[in-house]
Amino acid sequence: MKLSFTKALTTALILLASGFAAANDDEKVIASLLDTFLQEASANDIEAHDRFWSEDLIYTSSSGERFGKTAIMAGLAEAGADADGDSNPRYRAEAVTIQVFDDTALLTFELVAKHSDQRVERFYNSGGLRRLDGDWKVIVWHATRRDH
Repeated sequence: MKLSFTKALTTALILLASGFAAANDDEKVIASLLDTFLQEASANDIEAHDRFWSEDLIYTSSSGERFGKTAIMAGLAEAGADADGDSNPRYRAEAVTIQVFDDTALLTFELVAKHSDQRVERFYNSGGLRRLDGDWKVIVWHATRRDH
């Protein structure tokens, strides 16, 4: 009986450890996805937005408007890409937290937008992601302007 319990405990610990490793790998993938997206978003990169947002996205902006991926893509097409991104803010994420639950993940961070005139805006962002066909896509997003 003791040997069976020891084997069972060892197996459980191995499975638990491999689960943590997989979640940690997913966290790294999501962090990289966010960093890449923020760099490309500075140039209004339409392909970057297409990769990042899921088709059924629900986005709540800092102004309180709610819309989906179709509206984001239409706005980008209308604005056009700025290859240099000179007129667009440069984005970066601070205080990033990522929690992975199987094929779902929660992401929170502070978005810092630095404008060409050196003005800085800050937003609290929260997102929910789902793994779709092996790729992480954002399904829900909420932005809140941070005034201080």
